[in-house]
Parts: sequence; C-alpha cells; structure tokens
Amino acid sequence: MRENVKTSGISHKRALKVVGGTVSFPLMDVRKLIEQMDSELRALGASGELICEVGGYPVYAYRIEKDGGKKVYLSSGIHGDEPAGPLALLELIQRGGLDESCSWCVCPILNPTGLAAGTRENAEGYDLNRDYLRFKTEEVRAHAKWLEGVQADLAVSLHEDWESTGFYYYEINQLEDRPERYERIVEAVTPHLPMEPMNLIDDHDVRKPGWIYHHCDADEPENWPEAIYLAKRGCPLSFTFETPSSEELGKRVECHVAAVNSLMQLYHSQR
Repeated sequence: MRENVKTSGISHKRALKVVGGTVSFPLMDVRKLIEQMDSELRALGASGELICEVGGYPVYAYRIEKDGGKKVYLSSGIHGDEPAGPLALLELIQRGGLDESCSWCVCPILNPTGLAAGTRENAEGYDLNRDYLRFKTEEVRAHAKWLEGVQADLAVSLHEDWESTGFYYYEINQLEDRPERYERIVEAVTPHLPMEPMNLIDDHDVRKPGWIYHHCDADEPENWPEAIYLAKRGCPLSFTFETPSSEELGKRVECHVAAVNSLMQLYHSQR
C-alpha cells in the first residue's frame, strides 16, 4: 500500500474469493471511520444529517452549499465488501478534492453493517443497491427521503468488482455525448490500475475498454440501483467507478481518487 493512503479504519482481515483465487479482505473499524469522515467533512463547513441508525451505526448525509455552484453528489460504501470506496472518499476530502466552487452532497458510508461484516449486503441480507424502487430497507428509505432535497448536476459513486481485473466505469448521460472524457479518465487511472480488458462486463457491452455507456433504465426492472434512481429523479450525468477487488487496496484507493479528480477537472472545463 502506498504510504500516503491512510487506512486508519482497518482492523483485521478475512478471505474474499476473486478471479484467480482469494485475497485478504480488510474489515473496518466502521465506527472510527464514520467519526473520521464526520470530523473531516464538518471541518470543511459541511452540515451533516443523521438520516437513520442501523445495527447501532449512524448513517450520515452531508451538504456543502456554495451559491451559484454546480451541485455534485458523491457516494460510497453501499456495498460492504467494497472498502476502497469509503477510503478513497476520505482521501479526497483530506487532499482537498472537493472543489470549492461546487456544492457537494456526500453520503460516505451507506451500508455500515455490511462494511463492518465485509459483506455486499446489509445485516438483514439485502443488497441496498437493488432497492431504489421498492424501498424495503431502512437505509434506502432514509436515503431516498434525503435525496428528495437534492437535485444534482453530476453524480459519482465509488464501487468495486470482485470479478474484474481492471478499472471500469458506467456512464449515464442525458446531456451532450462527450466521448473525449474517456481518454482523460484512462490517462488518470492507468498509472494505478489497468483498464478492464473484457468486451463484456457484467453482461454489458463496452463502448471502449472499461467504459459502459448505460441507458437510464434498470437492467432488472424491479431492482433499481442508486444510479438509476438518481437518473430517474433528473440527475443528467452520473458515473459509477469500479476497481478490481483482487488488486492491492492502496492501488484501488489511488485509482478512485485519480478518477474523481480527473472527472472534476473535465467537468469544469466542459460545462
């Protein structure tokens, strides 16, 4: 792991099956990580709202308001077996990656019980990222209610994939097509991880290696993920970044940070 990647929330490890074998999976001191996120975001002037409590863990959502600025939504930790997302979000905050010209809506740890257990699902066995139509879970009901007050111009979600061998991303774009963004994102992330080489990723054809240009409808009509819910609510542009769980955690964190930074630079230059 790179020395500048802080992993203060990590405690011990468990085995995780991935392509080519198994890797050790870090379990988190989730309470400590939540507290650190809260402290760092409030130091930037964020207002935090406790949207629910699950399994003894608080779930917070934050706003940093700037007059006249574009509103960017950033989330991580909806799947508990994807630790690089929350750690990368913390790195972004600590490195000044939340652009001061934008308003930010941040949900750093949406599934704390899953993160504590190292499981994709929450403690009740639900995949939160398939619950944005039926709202069976307390976490998603609370999150959706909070999102009623959010009209984002850009949404970014940080994820991982235990089946992939490289970085890839989903783009849902209801604005002008900007394919030149792809090359800039590739340039930013490939010093850390390769692009996913498969022509078919999770049953999706790629537009270019590692780039899924997704429509605004859910693959499973009854099982909406967060990104589809945001698109249906009017968010015109969203990116879901995915790093491979089989790679070193530090590389995955750095890759996410690089992807978000690159996207924000492009977003400013093209809007």
